[in-house]
Amino acid sequence: MERSPPRLRVEGTGATNENHRQNWKGYWREIQENKDATIIMGDPKKQRKKYETPKFPWRIDILETELKLVGQYGLRNKRELWRHKTMVSKFRGIARSLLGMSAEERRKLEKQLIDRLCRLGVLPKAAALDDVLDLTIENILERRLQTLVFRKGLAKSLYQARQLISHRHVAIEGKRVSSPSYLVLSDEEARIGYAPTSPLSNPNHSIRESVKATVETKPTVKPKTRG
Repeated sequence: MERSPPRLRVEGTGATNENHRQNWKGYWREIQENKDATIIMGDPKKQRKKYETPKFPWRIDILETELKLVGQYGLRNKRELWRHKTMVSKFRGIARSLLGMSAEERRKLEKQLIDRLCRLGVLPKAAALDDVLDLTIENILERRLQTLVFRKGLAKSLYQARQLISHRHVAIEGKRVSSPSYLVLSDEEARIGYAPTSPLSNPNHSIRESVKATVETKPTVKPKTRG
């Protein structure tokens, strides 16, 4: 015996119930008219994976390299590292696919790819497609907001830089950014500073004085630049 569908119980006024009934009628009518259409439903809160894990995660050389990068750039976990690695591999994959095209087909796509990487500050303006194939994970990690806050002397360590960003003390063009993994564009780099409404905007704040003392006594490590 086939069970009947459950009744839709809607509390409220008669007009509201009538609106709900009309909405459900329109919904089922649309399904009947588009029987061949695929209805995709899922939990909107569950995000898809934005990274790919290593094929051989237990190799000693891979473990040592990943641990070194996590500590060197103050990453929270390896998932952050894998996300940036996946980004680099996608850029390089696009460059390899463009090399297989004719000159006329790839001219526009090549310009779009290089312009995007130039805006990110990963490549110089005079870069070529071969430079995309030479990209490394360090090139992307150097563009993280957490790294640039430390390089600019706004924090005395990468870990403090992450804390200041997470606590919304850092802004770009006066707009707060609370994501340490935010990739800063080349034209935004000079506009990084403390948020105007943050207590750290006061030059006499104790944290700023300690950061200034640390920067004066410890030379800043210059990032590697691509020629």
